[in-house]
Amino acid sequence: MVVLNRIYTRTGDDGTTALGSGERRPKYDLRVAAYGTVDETNAAIGVVRLHLADSPDADAMLGRIQNDLFDLGADLAVPEREGKAERLRMLASQVERLERDIDSLNDQLAPLTSFVLPGGTAASAYLHLARTICRRAERMMVELAARPDEPVNAAGIQYMNRLSDFLFVASRFLNNKGAGDVLWVPGQNR
Repeated sequence: MVVLNRIYTRTGDDGTTALGSGERRPKYDLRVAAYGTVDETNAAIGVVRLHLADSPDADAMLGRIQNDLFDLGADLAVPEREGKAERLRMLASQVERLERDIDSLNDQLAPLTSFVLPGGTAASAYLHLARTICRRAERMMVELAARPDEPVNAAGIQYMNRLSDFLFVASRFLNNKGAGDVLWVPGQNR
């Protein structure tokens, strides 16, 4: 259980922040940036959900994703270290559930004949924004994992990779099952 009695602590006034392990890092540290960008993805999904009054199933999927993203932030905030007690970690089952949701939505869509431009409904456009933020978070996590002594849970990276796919498929689904997609026309404005 999380208890937040005080929101400000003044401990970050020196430009550092505490990881979940208690270790202090500069606020520009790649690990901090990675879980901050996961949080940014979550916030963008929250904006999408404002536009889903008529899509309770999609809203429920995104609600589960938002909770998963908090799990991922907690995972990233406590690097895995030998000899340390295990903390909350992303699981393969979360990735698998996301894959099932992708398949469920994608089965209702016609195949694509072109790349899709962000647009259509407000929910779809915001899903594209969330997708691009998600991709940035994934790139940061992969860069972090490539550094020595910076472990990153492979399930977390897989989750973000699938999440960007989910957000794309969901954007098409919420664009009248793809009928409202705005398609790229190569060289249209030459």
